[in-house]
Amino acid sequence: MHDVIIIGAGPIGLACGIEAEKKNLDYLIFDKGCLVNSLYNYPLNMTFFSTSDKLEIGDVPFISHNSKPTRNEALEYYRRVATHWDLKINLYEYIRDVEKTDGIFKITTSKSSYNSKAIVIATGFYDKPFMLDVPGEKLSKVRHYYSEPHPYFGMDVVIVGSANSAVDAALEIYRKGAKSVTMIIREKEIGSNVKYWARPDIVNRIKEGSIKANFEASITEIKDKVLFFKDKYGIHKITNDFVLAMTGYEPNFEMLERVGVTFNNDQFKTPIYNNKTMESNAEGIFLAGVVCGGYKTNKWFIENSRGHALPIMKEISSMM
Repeated sequence: MHDVIIIGAGPIGLACGIEAEKKNLDYLIFDKGCLVNSLYNYPLNMTFFSTSDKLEIGDVPFISHNSKPTRNEALEYYRRVATHWDLKINLYEYIRDVEKTDGIFKITTSKSSYNSKAIVIATGFYDKPFMLDVPGEKLSKVRHYYSEPHPYFGMDVVIVGSANSAVDAALEIYRKGAKSVTMIIREKEIGSNVKYWARPDIVNRIKEGSIKANFEASITEIKDKVLFFKDKYGIHKITNDFVLAMTGYEPNFEMLERVGVTFNNDQFKTPIYNNKTMESNAEGIFLAGVVCGGYKTNKWFIENSRGHALPIMKEISSMM
């Protein structure tokens, strides 16, 4: 019997584990992938928007070469945090089912089963991409994650989207020798929320024609050699070797619904929870991190949700 099981070994899940450790709670952290799996899936050369001090958890200093740390520095840091606190983490263990009987949760995973008095869901949002839902999306050349530019050298690449992930991919692939880079963007312009050092870069590359951009456009079909998209000027064809659908990601709503969490009646499908304790409407189920924002994935970040761990573990401790 555990006091609490934490689902998600990202920075916020680790922060929850640290607070559980401080309060001498019996806990386990689970993740279906590796440690800080979402950060691991970021582009290899990605630089964080936040400064390193705002990514710190557990009173472990985060020292980076520059004010804004890189992905590799973050992976090293969170490995160090997990080791420093000797956190109890089960990696590559997927949660299959959660049942509640007489106030006790039975958690069935891909490897075993566990009992717990409380559950914290800190699953983030990066593991489930928004799909285009168009014919041809399942072709092997269509990808929803971008890691590095090398595979696209000498290739015609189409990038869907205009947020940070799309802009970063477009700029890097262009500079590393792609034959062509073409962006398909639903909006009228590059969004103002793009990182301040990247936005003028992509705007200027589009103006000079180094990167092509089709604004107010949307894909209707992807085929083996051409990609169709439709805008106010009609149907167009674009030669391509790869399509990177950088269309964003969403939280694991299926897991929330499975454990009885309900949602506000708003466009963002934000889950219902107590702002002071972070306990959801489902008794004994606590929410932490980005998952609290529903579709509004730009509301919570590591820097402003790492504080969720303290009230959660304080409340769980009072329940014991």
